[in-house]
Amino acid sequence: MENKSHAIAAGAFVLGLVAVLVALVVWLTRDTVVRNTYELSTRDAVSGLQPQAMVRYRGIAVGKVTSIGFDPKTKGNVRVLFTVDAQVPLTKSTFATLSYQGVTGLAFIALDDKGESQVALVPDNADPPRIPLKPSLLAQLQDRGEIIIGRVEEVTQRLNTMLGDENQKRFSDALQNISAAAASANQLTQSLDGTVRNGLNPTLKALPPLVERTRETMVAVKGAATDVSRVANNFNTTVTRLNAKDGPIDKLGEGTKALSQGVESFNNATLPRVNRVADDTSRAVRRLGRAADGISENPQSLLFGSGGVAPGPGEAGFVAPPASARP
Repeated sequence: MENKSHAIAAGAFVLGLVAVLVALVVWLTRDTVVRNTYELSTRDAVSGLQPQAMVRYRGIAVGKVTSIGFDPKTKGNVRVLFTVDAQVPLTKSTFATLSYQGVTGLAFIALDDKGESQVALVPDNADPPRIPLKPSLLAQLQDRGEIIIGRVEEVTQRLNTMLGDENQKRFSDALQNISAAAASANQLTQSLDGTVRNGLNPTLKALPPLVERTRETMVAVKGAATDVSRVANNFNTTVTRLNAKDGPIDKLGEGTKALSQGVESFNNATLPRVNRVADDTSRAVRRLGRAADGISENPQSLLFGSGGVAPGPGEAGFVAPPASARP
């Protein structure tokens, strides 16, 4: 009986320990984060993507892949369902790409947003919103792999054609021609060097006297320039003196002004008087002429005077002549 009681106690202890471990695991693995379900649909291969794969938003883990299967809405497409934390700011411009972790080849979904839209993506677990999947760099390389391989083959063929036996012979002939041209250029340089030495030496010898004469000419030109500068300074001094205050130009202006005033005074005062004297003299001369004419016509007027003048008709003292004397 004692052995049976020990076995029961040991079994109970093991069962209790297992229950505690299960409770601890459940408590440690509990997840209270609210997640929303979204889906992807693509015709490209999703190699390396497995359920429970990580979902990252700009490098931050925000969810996991829940299932991978075929799309019932689009024949031939692969549909991927995944959950994302409700706090992640997904918008209608959010897109997904398939990325790979290091060298393990395990794939994960990378979410990103260029900010083209500010309208939030409304979650609906019954009919999950569809996020577009853009091709990754590896997918683009796979799509363009045939084109790249074709171009590589074309370049290889052209290189083979360019490096053929005939072209290699042409390259060899071209190198020989270049070597011959370099030798000819070297000979020409040596010939020119000798010509320069033999032909330019007399000219180089004649340069020092020419330089000395040029220096003397420059000194003479400098002296002439100094004389011209001195004459210009004297001329400037003379002009300054002429234009100075109370100088010759000012005095000449004052004399001209006085002469103008004298002429104006002569015209305004003296000339009218001279004109009046001339008029009086003219009248006196006319009177003298009339007196001379009267003396010549009646000389006795000098002795008896001119006498009175007989009154005319209508005047006082007028006496009509007798009728016999009338014509």
